[in-house]
Amino acid sequence: MLKAVATPAEQSTSVAASISVKVADDHAYLMVLELVSSELDPKTSLEKKTIKGHARRVSRDEDDIKYECDFVVPKDFGEIGAILVENEHHEEMYLNNITLDGLQDGTLIVNCNSWVASKSDDSEKRVFFTNKSYLPSQTPNGLKRLREKDLAENRGNGQGERKTYDRIYDYDMYNDLGNPDSDIGLKRPVLGGKEHPYPRRCRTGRARTEKDPLSESRSSDIYVPRDEAFSDVKNRTFSAKTVYSVLHAVVPSLETAIVDENLGFPYFTRIDSMFNEGVNIPELKNNSGFLRNLLPRLIKFVGDAQADLLQFETPAMYERDKFSWFRDEEFSRQTLAGINPYSIQLVKEWPLKSQLDPKIYGPPESAITEELVETEIKGFMTVEEAVKQKKLFVLDYHDLLMPYVSKVREIKGTTLYGSRTLFFLTPTGTLRPLAIELTRPPMDGKPQWNQVFTPCWDATGMWLWRLAKTHVLAHDSGYHQLVSHWLRTHCATEPYIIASHRQLSAMHPIFRLLHPHFRYTMEINSLARSALINADGIIETSFSPGKYSMELSSVAYDLQWRFDHEALPADLISRGMAVEDPTAPHGLKLTIEDYPFANDGLILWDAIKQWVTDYVNHYYPDASLVESDHELQKWWTEIRTVGHGDKKDEPWWPKLKSPEDLIGILTTMIWVASGHHSAVNFGQYAFAGYFPNRPTIARNRMPTEDPSDAEWEIFHNKPEATLLSCFPTQIQAAKVMAVLDVLSNHSPDEEYIGAEIEGVWADNPTIKAAFERFSGKLKELDGIIDARNANRSLKNRNGAGVVPYELLKPYSEPGVTGKGVPNSISI
Repeated sequence: MLKAVATPAEQSTSVAASISVKVADDHAYLMVLELVSSELDPKTSLEKKTIKGHARRVSRDEDDIKYECDFVVPKDFGEIGAILVENEHHEEMYLNNITLDGLQDGTLIVNCNSWVASKSDDSEKRVFFTNKSYLPSQTPNGLKRLREKDLAENRGNGQGERKTYDRIYDYDMYNDLGNPDSDIGLKRPVLGGKEHPYPRRCRTGRARTEKDPLSESRSSDIYVPRDEAFSDVKNRTFSAKTVYSVLHAVVPSLETAIVDENLGFPYFTRIDSMFNEGVNIPELKNNSGFLRNLLPRLIKFVGDAQADLLQFETPAMYERDKFSWFRDEEFSRQTLAGINPYSIQLVKEWPLKSQLDPKIYGPPESAITEELVETEIKGFMTVEEAVKQKKLFVLDYHDLLMPYVSKVREIKGTTLYGSRTLFFLTPTGTLRPLAIELTRPPMDGKPQWNQVFTPCWDATGMWLWRLAKTHVLAHDSGYHQLVSHWLRTHCATEPYIIASHRQLSAMHPIFRLLHPHFRYTMEINSLARSALINADGIIETSFSPGKYSMELSSVAYDLQWRFDHEALPADLISRGMAVEDPTAPHGLKLTIEDYPFANDGLILWDAIKQWVTDYVNHYYPDASLVESDHELQKWWTEIRTVGHGDKKDEPWWPKLKSPEDLIGILTTMIWVASGHHSAVNFGQYAFAGYFPNRPTIARNRMPTEDPSDAEWEIFHNKPEATLLSCFPTQIQAAKVMAVLDVLSNHSPDEEYIGAEIEGVWADNPTIKAAFERFSGKLKELDGIIDARNANRSLKNRNGAGVVPYELLKPYSEPGVTGKGVPNSISI
């Protein structure tokens, strides 16, 4: 914070500045500040000479240090448009804000919230623009050069390895997921390019590996631009250290404790014991006391023993109804109100048919016949009538998974099928599963195998149905994590962040609108590349596709991802879950009226869109300003042609010619970073913490597929053992549960959507009023969701033992709450 007091003078004003800085040590930082005028010198038409001052420390409160600096500002200096900062100390500093008092127009606050590197590391002076936002064409003449220079520094030159203090944003492919120098078996294909299309990540510039020139070497610390890293507060309170600690301390301890990686659960009571007894693990190294304090939900201290206890909290779904995972009604309900509401789609044509090459994958027609469906719906209507009346819905993972079945089956301890699951919309508005089709393509000299399983009343059929559901749930879990969650939120958003910093000035109003929704995403993505989605990481070792997991997400990106369908209304329409209807709320008529995710999501979508509309219309009152905004146009071009360059020629990319176009693009980006991510992330522990409800892997094939006498006998004599052996192993379950616990957790300093106005907007009455309207709409949504969850007629969100749908409630207290919509993808 900078504070200045004016003193009367005929030709100048005395200004004293107060600066708020966070530091890691107790040294007195040496800082030089320079005030920059927005105006050019009228005599020379050149930039006015800056006014320099040396800061001195005046107080310290924990790690928050106050500095002051005096300036003498000439009367004709003009409006201050920026402040240059030079850090002459040997360590970096985090600059919170600068406040200037004593100016003719009153107090001026400059919100910095940024790391400033030591001059010895980066000799360039940091520029901090004031809170006024300008389109490029409106930039004051005295700031034009600085605006361009700052952007150029963000882009870098595309050379060399990035240093931790850099704030350079550039692109690269996902070529760092493998580790071939450690083990050639850990080599992974590069994601990005013609063979494996993918969004781009931030370039780190590390050396290539010795054994694979296409792969980038790995290190313990993955570069992200300095301001994208977690703040000190967030580091201390939760996010970075918690995730890092679970991945790099807790998980390795689990692997030590559970020696047999193939050991499954012998009984269901052994699964229950993870909640009421826990898992003994070796004493955590590296600040184990700190870890126990940081992870009180997970880590318990065990007396004087040289051990810790990993004891899981009871997940909300299991706590409310420990048998709910068994019920078909809950299986169906979670497609609409669970953690993956993005896969269910309307059956628009019959019969169901594959688009894959029949010469490779076998007959394309589904084995789910018309007769079978009509038998299951007990003559209620014909299949033709059911399709016409929009009563049939499907989870269809057939074509996506079939090309990987034979590859995955070469991996020990997992298996795979192509699958289709058919549902019927009942008169009560709930879905009822009708059939599950599992298919294996021709392989090992055998023809295509497929079988349809239905809910049964005989013992054998009932257990086969339950096993078939386990396979489908493993498919859905993998798709949720790899596509609905990672690809469509974390991964797809990173190019937006990179392009925004490269092409939009920090004083651009659109940069300032988007910035809160991009905070910390690149840091959490780097942690994911470190230990979640990397070769032999949590995903590969615990999910059915194994080492093909990320490659599978590339296929999904290639076949399914479209920016224009990332907007919630367009997504619902594309899946047949809604149709346009100008007379309906939100302009859409839902195919299933009680669709909790869609109903709550559309209110949030509309609130975001109205806020974005008010914001954009303020800065672009003339439609021509959008096309003439060269920074904005370069930004959108770079997102399409570089960040998502493998799809640059697709015809569905929105144009950017009008304020309406811009509103649609921005609303989509903000929705993905906030509502979409929250819907697929913060309920993970509630629904998947008890893994029989959402197993991440199915380890054994169905006993009816080419059964040996031994396999069939085990199934026939003890089907429960067959089911347990299909579930994840003890180490797989424990690792995933620990990760889901922290990923579902809200930090105490979480930044929720619409909760706090950004400092750069507070001085603009129009923007401030628009934000207050936005915030009010979100508070209304909170109450609407409570009312809906209390409505007994809404059976997809209310019922005995049913977890209420709260994933899109805007606000939450800290912890694993199953609600709360943060601004950004920060976990």
